[in-house]
Amino acid sequence: MGAVFDAEFDPASEPDALFELEPAAADTLSFADLARRPLDALVAPDWAGPLAPVEAQLREALAFVAGEVAAGHAVLPSPANLLRAFRQPLAGVRVLVVGQDPYPTPGHAVGLSFAVDGATRPIPRSLANIYKELQADLGFPPRVHGDLSHWADQGVLLLNRVLSVRAGAAGSHRNKGWEAVTAAAIRAVAGRSSVSGAGQAPLVAILWGKDAESVRPLLGSAAVIASAHPSPLSASGGFFGSRPFSRANALLLEQGNGTVDWELPPLP
Repeated sequence: MGAVFDAEFDPASEPDALFELEPAAADTLSFADLARRPLDALVAPDWAGPLAPVEAQLREALAFVAGEVAAGHAVLPSPANLLRAFRQPLAGVRVLVVGQDPYPTPGHAVGLSFAVDGATRPIPRSLANIYKELQADLGFPPRVHGDLSHWADQGVLLLNRVLSVRAGAAGSHRNKGWEAVTAAAIRAVAGRSSVSGAGQAPLVAILWGKDAESVRPLLGSAAVIASAHPSPLSASGGFFGSRPFSRANALLLEQGNGTVDWELPPLP
């Protein structure tokens, strides 16, 4: 399917960036709207350069998603959240957590891997297992909500390999262009220079499951914590007991980059 573009679209008439939209505007945003916006209005400013080489694939994926909706399919997450992972500045990323594709249950996907809307009850079982490991690792009590924005705000990039999904059909938007986009993003995160210009910027990558581990070649010499996926089907095979949170903080300290406060607020 070709890209969905409007020949009369004027970028100057649009908000400067997707994440600066007022709530009412975000509610009416469509996937076709996204396909018409310039790259630097879709992502934080310092992401635009690294993603420019894969803009064609990004446009292809956005056009595919718009076509899905035009054909009557529900697509997740919402247009306003589709590129949410790229709202946080590239320069501020300290920890990379790689997921697969968004939750296919309506109301769950929010554009950050493993996270759900703060009002979603019950939370997905994979996230419940993440909370169990967080408690075993650092002693923080599990939360009833799945809002992980507290992590994202501290430079934890919660990035799915595929950024959209047809409702009720897990994996349905694979091989539609997203993998090239997220591969470029992962390379960009791993390839940043340190502030001093000597070596790479501090980074810890947390890879849960085989899909996530497939990106290891993109990470260069970045520190990696890998284990089984937190899904109920695999968590007992190496995820539980892997202590990813304390290990990530220890590696960040070794790199001189402080620690992440992994304790989530009781309510979002």
